[in-house]
Amino acid sequence: MNSKKYKDEVPNCFYRVSVKALILDDKNRFLLTQETNGKWELPGGGLDHGENPQDGLKREILEESGLEANNIAKQPSYLITTTHDRTGTHILNVLYKAELKDLNFTPSRECAALKFFTKEEALQQDLYNNVKAFLQEFDSNNH
Repeated sequence: MNSKKYKDEVPNCFYRVSVKALILDDKNRFLLTQETNGKWELPGGGLDHGENPQDGLKREILEESGLEANNIAKQPSYLITTTHDRTGTHILNVLYKAELKDLNFTPSRECAALKFFTKEEALQQDLYNNVKAFLQEFDSNNH
């Protein structure tokens, strides 16, 4: 099955699952990546069928930014449901606390910039629906 076609034709009774990294700095700000369209996103991406979530997160971050993720939590910190901006498909983001080896990324369409944000700062940006949904749940005092 064509992977692109599948992503756009997920039946309404299913969620497209993505694994995302919750990467915090020493001020409890979280890392977002800016795509070339100007929108900000959480690092990570779609989980392949049968794939371990931590392995999928490492793979997605490496593919999108060339960055190496490590110290990925065994259990998720957040489960976020919303709809995909473009297709309206129901999506589930599973966020795991993680660390990056460094921030020396390789620019791509999905990672043109990296920046740490407070919740208030992020709310002033052009965000994908999943990031907006995450911000409704995020409390920097609990990390």
